[in-house]
Amino acid sequence: MSMEPHGVSDPIFTFAFQPIVDIKAREVYSYEALIRGLDNEPAYSILGQVAAERLLVFDQKARVAAIELAEMLEIGCRLNLNLIPQKLQSPAAILTTLEAANRNHLPIDRLVVEVTEGAVIDDHAQFAGTINRFRGLGLKVAIDDFGAGYSGLNMLVDFQPDQIKLDMKLVRGIERHGPRQAIVRAIDQVCKDLGIDVIAEGVETEEEYAWLADTGIRLFQGYLFAKPAFESFPPVHYPGNLQPLTATKPEPAMHWLSPFKV
Repeated sequence: MSMEPHGVSDPIFTFAFQPIVDIKAREVYSYEALIRGLDNEPAYSILGQVAAERLLVFDQKARVAAIELAEMLEIGCRLNLNLIPQKLQSPAAILTTLEAANRNHLPIDRLVVEVTEGAVIDDHAQFAGTINRFRGLGLKVAIDDFGAGYSGLNMLVDFQPDQIKLDMKLVRGIERHGPRQAIVRAIDQVCKDLGIDVIAEGVETEEEYAWLADTGIRLFQGYLFAKPAFESFPPVHYPGNLQPLTATKPEPAMHWLSPFKV
């Protein structure tokens, strides 16, 4: 029985997928599911249509839908899903995601939920206590936009995620910006000591890539490697003289959610 109010109407949506690349292994480490409209409209245009009181329910259902589409496309690696941290107040929200993974034969240890640094820093201990229960089942956690706020390193005292994604503002033009270089080196060293994987996000130039790779970072995401692909997994291109690597074979766009509203 549905507990949703009669007449509730949420926007129809689908997803694009952008790879996170392991440049040492020369393989796709994960795909991030990015919500899109049926004409590839960006996430903000879809989320902007969701009523405030519906946002957490929409967030939960979107993750389930992303898992279903990723498995339809025969994903063969990890899947990164975005999460509104306030939903962690209800463990049922994460359980719904794990149940969807089980139904679609996606191992839980291939699931990574992403939360932004700024969204979780208000109560690190509570966040850690809630999410660690699910990490015991194999679920991975990434902190997105790390370095965008003012207490990112302090947050790691209470909570050590599996991954952090460096904020794009730290990455942009890093090869010619000494202060950013010092900050990224410090973050990378702390994460190495804590066993946290670092992902350089938003990498667009070979110069950015070269500096970050020389620092020892091996996980990358950005237009230099592949743009998000609408309802498919894109081919991945490596910088320099490395040959292109084709990821999972793309399926034709299918607007698979078009008859449904969530």
